[in-house]
Amino acid sequence: MDGSSYYLPAVAMAAVLAVKSPSLRRSWRDPLLRSVCWLLALTGLVFFFAAPPTIAEVNDLVGVTNVSAPLVYCLLSAFSAACLVLIVNWRGGPPELTRRTSRRWITGYGVVIVALVVLFALGDTPVERLRDFDTYYADEPFVREMIVLYLGALAVAGVAMNVMCGRWALQVHGRLRAGLLIIVAGYVCNIAYLTAKFTAVVTRWNGGNLDHLSTDVAPVLASAGAQISAVGFCLPLACQRAGDTWSTWCTYRRLGPLWRELAPVSPYAGRTARMSWWSPAELQVTQRESDIHDGLLSLHPYFDTGLRSRVHAEALATGSDPAQARAEADAAMVAAAVRARTADPEGRRTEPTEPTEAPRDLVRMSQALHHSPVVEATRNESHR
Repeated sequence: MDGSSYYLPAVAMAAVLAVKSPSLRRSWRDPLLRSVCWLLALTGLVFFFAAPPTIAEVNDLVGVTNVSAPLVYCLLSAFSAACLVLIVNWRGGPPELTRRTSRRWITGYGVVIVALVVLFALGDTPVERLRDFDTYYADEPFVREMIVLYLGALAVAGVAMNVMCGRWALQVHGRLRAGLLIIVAGYVCNIAYLTAKFTAVVTRWNGGNLDHLSTDVAPVLASAGAQISAVGFCLPLACQRAGDTWSTWCTYRRLGPLWRELAPVSPYAGRTARMSWWSPAELQVTQRESDIHDGLLSLHPYFDTGLRSRVHAEALATGSDPAQARAEADAAMVAAAVRARTADPEGRRTEPTEPTEAPRDLVRMSQALHHSPVVEATRNESHR
């Protein structure tokens, strides 16, 4: 693998992280979002610092031969911890148990990272090796232990990830199950990577030479495993986010008929700053709901409870369920109130003719304004 094979995934991870950063700033206390962002950042860093050109540059900048080796191993260990913590937070459960389990994984891999640095400092690696460090120094005291430690830490993470994801996949369905199975497939590649690395190192211990497994085969397996796992992590989360956004925009669109009905009588029509079209869907819906509530508040003196009761009975008689009938009755009352308010430009009426309850289900009421035959019949009758 050349440098571009490492740098392209690193750039992709950086781009995804940049997209996620606004959400992270708004919701830093969300442990799941934090875990996702840490995983994206560490994935990009691993690819970047594992590239042979970066390895050489870091060695030159620091002035310590092969210092990139423990740096990459530490990043891989941190990446393993990030994956485990993400699964723990994603799966959920009692908050205290989730926090305790996350802390244990972080502490365990933190100890591994410190041990890697200490072992490298105790060892002797005078010859710079950009691609075959593991096999070249497989017999070097302390460095040998460092190599075994980082491979063992990755193996523990791989087995734990497959066990946790596999068990969870048996309990869920749909996109989440597909994502978990993809993660398992990615970690199967990771186990194959570790097998190739261990085989090459053990062969060196026994006087043989299978270095190509470590230098040529293992990096391809590692890259494939990381990218497959990233797809598995992102698929359910992205689909969930897309689904939530689509649902929010549907709510915004379905509120349209009611919002347009109330626009002529809204006390703040034309005076509120409109949001840009690229504003988040949640804010768009919030503003539209606020506009509707302002309009309903201004119409309160014009609500006709008698009309609402009559339309409610008619809607029930035509087969509407109770919730739909109430929405149709509210919609008819609001439409009539808009006409009454328009006919009273001075706004002389300040109190309702009788006590009335405010409409409840804005979305149903908005759709009733647009689709209900009973509401349309009431409109036509009032125009005669």
